[in-house]
Amino acid sequence: MTKRDLLSMDDLTRTDVDLILDTAESFLPILQRDIKKVPTLRGRTIVSYFHEASTRTSSSFDLAAKRLSADTIALKKSGSAIEKGESLKDTILTLSAYSPDIIVMRHPSAGACRLAARYTPASVINAGDGKYQHPTQCLLDLFTLRQTFGRDLDGMKISIVGDILHSRVARSDIAGFQMMGMHVTLVGPPTMMPRDIESLGVAVEHDLSHLRTADVIYLLRIQRERMQAGANFLPSLREYARVWGIDRSRVRPGQKVMHPGPINRGVEISGEIADDPDTLILEQVEAGLSTRMAILYRTIVGYSDSASEEA
Repeated sequence: MTKRDLLSMDDLTRTDVDLILDTAESFLPILQRDIKKVPTLRGRTIVSYFHEASTRTSSSFDLAAKRLSADTIALKKSGSAIEKGESLKDTILTLSAYSPDIIVMRHPSAGACRLAARYTPASVINAGDGKYQHPTQCLLDLFTLRQTFGRDLDGMKISIVGDILHSRVARSDIAGFQMMGMHVTLVGPPTMMPRDIESLGVAVEHDLSHLRTADVIYLLRIQRERMQAGANFLPSLREYARVWGIDRSRVRPGQKVMHPGPINRGVEISGEIADDPDTLILEQVEAGLSTRMAILYRTIVGYSDSASEEA
């Protein structure tokens, strides 16, 4: 098997992304069957190494591998040698001794997945590393948008609102959305906006006055776990909700709202918006399974239709 890592959206071309999304769409009928399983990756081994807590990403990758009939090994920080002080390098070398085809990895340190890829012949898929990248979230977001608006996303306007500074989702989505021809505006408090972020070709706003002009509002939670101890990024959650929280009064009828989860009701999003049928949050969760099936499949067989004959 050729080693194909997915560490950031920069590892993919627009053609690659289109192929992954097409593959994800082809998997949708499988998920509607009574027996939701195909032998596509039978005999392959996929290791999930999650050094951070996760619900959506961990469960969807695990289920995606099982839907494709792969053998799976799940390793979490709790109860593993990691808690005994084992280094990342030694953990990856240990996992590689089992000859896995893919290691799906989440880690609190930016660049950890790239480091891990140096020490294993297995393909490494970044399931989120620190505040660096989360490419599979971006791909499922693009799949959700394509299922909602159609294949052509060129010219679509999307506003990403919230804690941009600490968000790996924002970094991946900026790259992926622009790759597909979308116009990206970042909206948030100045204290939560990376310096010189405009150099990425995005617009930056510090209030919600133009939010209704967006086709899609993409909300981010405040990531307190990534903030330096003692740093004061906002007065309070109540103040953030008052100034930056999205409720019915700030959304026009029919406007789509997305969120990578977990959501904090009453902070960045009101309960009525979270439960609104125009909100695409549950669609994102559903898209995660078929998209991650496609990512695992394409990591094994490659990014061309002819390559799939190898599987």
